[in-house]
Amino acid sequence: MIRKLSDKVDEWLRRFCGRLTPGARLAVILTMLLSFSFLSIYMTVSSIYDMGRRDAEKERIEIEHIRDLDLRRERKDSIDNLYKQQYDYGIIPNDTAMAGCTA
Repeated sequence: MIRKLSDKVDEWLRRFCGRLTPGARLAVILTMLLSFSFLSIYMTVSSIYDMGRRDAEKERIEIEHIRDLDLRRERKDSIDNLYKQQYDYGIIPNDTAMAGCTA
């Protein structure tokens, strides 16, 4: 489908440019060349000018270091208590492998 669309656009452009006289083609090409050149120079100069302005500093994106996430647990439930027991003592309650040990 994209191929067909590309072929149709190519065919339309060739027909349109084929109708132009050589002088008209030269005028279209020179007009496009001058307008694109002007836009390129304008964008380059305006971006260099904006780099030196103090107001442009406010528009820049601030880059900062990655901060640690605040992962506080707000709710307490039985799963939290189980994890606390495991990691506080290193022994899981009711663990059959550690049947004779006490924490």
